[in-house]
Amino acid sequence: MSINFPLFLVLATLVTGLIWLFDNLVLRPRRRAAAALLESQAGAASEAIEQAQQAVLKEPVVVEYAISFFPVLFAVLILRSFLIEPFQIPTGSMIPTLLVGDFIVVNKYAYGVRLPVIGTKIIDVDKPANGDVMVFVPPHEDEYFIKRVIGIPGDTIRYEDKIVFINGVEQPQTFVARMPPDRPDYEVYAETIGGVEHLIHRSPFPGNGPQEWVVPDGMYFMMGDNRDRSSDSRYWGMVAEEDIVGKAFAVWFHWDSGMPLFSRRGWIE
Repeated sequence: MSINFPLFLVLATLVTGLIWLFDNLVLRPRRRAAAALLESQAGAASEAIEQAQQAVLKEPVVVEYAISFFPVLFAVLILRSFLIEPFQIPTGSMIPTLLVGDFIVVNKYAYGVRLPVIGTKIIDVDKPANGDVMVFVPPHEDEYFIKRVIGIPGDTIRYEDKIVFINGVEQPQTFVARMPPDRPDYEVYAETIGGVEHLIHRSPFPGNGPQEWVVPDGMYFMMGDNRDRSSDSRYWGMVAEEDIVGKAFAVWFHWDSGMPLFSRRGWIE
């Protein structure tokens, strides 16, 4: 079973913060009062009294760890919940745009500021647009997915002969290459969705018949760039607005085995 890291982070921050607050308001004044009492009863300073005072003033181990971890956890919580979040590409559904093992950065506030764990939007910033690469939680799994936004609310999407039509308008595709050339396993095309040009992979074999979807309000239609090897909205449905995580905007390094490769650093189109 996977760990709900956002929930764990919130709980860890809350627990360490409460321990720090309780120590600051209750336990620390008690320790200082006990140390002052020792000094007043002794009447004169001595090494033994100083050692006893240090022992009384010493923070309990739990408090010491809480005070050490709370600022770090709080900073990570703010950064990860409201600003940016790292994400590793686990599958090949976005090849060739993103490779398995790519570490990307997700803009958490691009589509609005949301509360951690529950995902409620508290500040509206912008809406996903056709062609964006978006991280989200799909309707059938409690895991992060990453795909390209093909349809926004109100769009009619048709997929025919491996070509996307948005509201009846064909989205251009230009042939690039067959790989390998003699017995191709896939074909590379340059596609433009919503003004965003990117490469896609298509199988050289014929696809299914025409399919069409109408995107309801508050929903988004997602597809992978590795078109014939992607589990996406064609199979499990559309993504609700409240399940959006953020906009993927950069690859910062690649690591699947061996040494990390920083040569793949760059912006995501």
